[in-house]
Amino acid sequence: AMWLKPEEVLLKNALKLWVQERSNQYFVLQRRRGYGEEGGGGLAGLLVGTLDAVLDSTSKVAPFRILHQTPDSQVYWSIACGSSREEITEHWEWLEHNVMKTLSVFDSNEDITSFVQGKIRGLIAEEGKGSFVKEDDPEKFREGLMKFEKCFGLPEQEKLITYYSCSYWKGRVPCQGWLYLSTNFLSFYSFLLGAEIKLIISWDEISKLEKTSNVILTESIHVCSHGEDHYFSMFLHISETFLLMEQLANYAVRRLFDKETFENDPVLHDPLQITKRGLESRAHSEQFSAFFRLPKEESLKEVHECFLWVPFSHYNTHGKMCISENYICFASQDGSLCSVIIPLREVTGVDKADPANRGVSVSTKGKTAFRFTEVRDFELLVAKLRMKCNAAASPQHIISTEVAAGSAADSPKDFGSGQSKMGPRDNSKTVSTEALMTVYHPQDAENLDPKMLKEKMKEQLWNILFAERGHGVSMFRTKKTRDLVVRGIPEALRGELWLLFSGAVNDMASNPGYYTELVEKSLGTCTLATDEIERDLRRSLPEHPAFQSDTGISALRRVLTAYAYRNPQIGYCQAMNILTSVLLLYAKEEEAFWLLVAVCERMLPDYFNRRIIGALVDQAVFEELIRVHLPQLTDHMTDMTFFSSVSLSWFLTLFISVLPIESAVNVVDCFFYDGIKAILQLGLAVLEYNMEKLLACKDDAEAVTVLNRFFDSVTNKDSPLPPAVQQGSTLSDTKSDHPKVDITDLIRESNE
Repeated sequence: AMWLKPEEVLLKNALKLWVQERSNQYFVLQRRRGYGEEGGGGLAGLLVGTLDAVLDSTSKVAPFRILHQTPDSQVYWSIACGSSREEITEHWEWLEHNVMKTLSVFDSNEDITSFVQGKIRGLIAEEGKGSFVKEDDPEKFREGLMKFEKCFGLPEQEKLITYYSCSYWKGRVPCQGWLYLSTNFLSFYSFLLGAEIKLIISWDEISKLEKTSNVILTESIHVCSHGEDHYFSMFLHISETFLLMEQLANYAVRRLFDKETFENDPVLHDPLQITKRGLESRAHSEQFSAFFRLPKEESLKEVHECFLWVPFSHYNTHGKMCISENYICFASQDGSLCSVIIPLREVTGVDKADPANRGVSVSTKGKTAFRFTEVRDFELLVAKLRMKCNAAASPQHIISTEVAAGSAADSPKDFGSGQSKMGPRDNSKTVSTEALMTVYHPQDAENLDPKMLKEKMKEQLWNILFAERGHGVSMFRTKKTRDLVVRGIPEALRGELWLLFSGAVNDMASNPGYYTELVEKSLGTCTLATDEIERDLRRSLPEHPAFQSDTGISALRRVLTAYAYRNPQIGYCQAMNILTSVLLLYAKEEEAFWLLVAVCERMLPDYFNRRIIGALVDQAVFEELIRVHLPQLTDHMTDMTFFSSVSLSWFLTLFISVLPIESAVNVVDCFFYDGIKAILQLGLAVLEYNMEKLLACKDDAEAVTVLNRFFDSVTNKDSPLPPAVQQGSTLSDTKSDHPKVDITDLIRESNE
């Protein structure tokens, strides 16, 4: 038996198919007509039984249920179901002992129903993974495995992971059957009224996999293979099913394109080690580390529903506390867009707080105390976190994230100290210790230029935010943070905040001395990658003075060569020089290296290898977004590949290669905060802005010209950079018939 998410049931319909067995003022226990009766309950029982068999409905498995009711109401709520009278009686007795007394204190029926619904949802949350125990039942699984082997005749080594009852839609007709997920195939089998349907699709032949809904299907899984569309709808567990399908399809593609990584991963390489629980756990860990921008090695250990006190807004936000080996993270789920990342290396204490509200207080080096309440098993959690914090006090964790914060704290008078290490013949292994912008464009505190004043105002807004919401990795991230990012990060804070939002600050703190060691090992090596790097060094931002001298060129060489040495699978890909040169403008050399790691390995996985698969996948997503949001363009363009070819450089260089540098850095700001979503949104905004001109184009060449002219006309009116740094846009003023477009306005529009 199990608790169910409360759903409305109309009483008059319920009475036709169900028989009442027990009842009290607030609950009713019912049995499905035809079950547990001698003779099967006559004709009515026979009809109900046939209906359940044909539909393979939940009632066939769970012919008993409990409904919640309030006096004088025709609406009942289903709250539990069971396969036997004994099972459902346990739930009934639990309600009588634990809930009935409490209900007598409420004055209104609405309050009673709200309380019961909240209680049942809480019980479901408490059960958590336990709700899938029946599916893991060995006897039941063995029965499913026998059916799977008999129906499909696949090789003996094909391992069944799990299976589900579901409907396969042929046009508007659902065919009830079983969906089987195995290591290499998605299979479906149905046999009803003499009609057999058998479907076998190899995971590596699936070109599209998505959750979708339309008028007929409220929620279904859409699978496209060889141009054919297949739709499956579930009674239960649709999200779990989709998650597993996604993981298995991803593994199949990795096996095809990335044999080396695949073979080095024991779980992927040995199908016998792939289990349903393992796939789910891995998927949740990947989602967790991607959402919070944590190192890929982090695995999700625990999730707790709780509240976090938000001191600057004076309220508790509801969400989930997620705990991994080295981090405590929180993400709100009440629409407040509040999130927090607390590295254990920053934690100075974990205490019980406000036991009446099951509180946990986490104190950090930044003098901030985070207060979580309504935490299940809070005392046990406090003990566990204390143990983790003791383990985190190892030498490698001593380097604090204040390393990154220092980049903003450096004052102009310190800039000279970095220049001595960055002489004109800097071919050495000496790592530069300043961002190139601080060397080539030191800010003059006395400068009262309007743009500089605007820049100071921006800095002041960020400083107010830091004072209110914390500074460093553990700061509160909210909608206000995002709003300030969209307006463009001030030059002085850009490097620090890129490190923070990308998660590179965590990699750097966990690997002190790693970059310097890599530089020493890699410089002087001669490979295909180093040859390509040398060829492209002087093509990277050639208009910027930093890359017209050996200072910038040498730093760029060191970072790219070190990365190629670290990750020979990627080595060097042409767009990396453009991206890295911009990173070096705002971040110190070691920081730029870790930013590059974050981009290549976490934020844009599979972008910078020989096949640029990641970029091609995102291009396909971009095409789909154009079809949905800009249908006029889709109707006009006979060949959608135009958008793929024109947008490839947008994705690979984050618009740096097409926009003037002072505008491109604002795009990079948004990318580090929002990920690839920011690039997709901006791409749509660019096409929408130029819609009329593109619709008037007769061929692709004309459309490319329209877009190039548009990019040349994009400006950043707030940029304090001197004119020498600013790219071609200033040169094309007289030729361009495009009115000027400010990058901040364009980014703001892309977010709406």
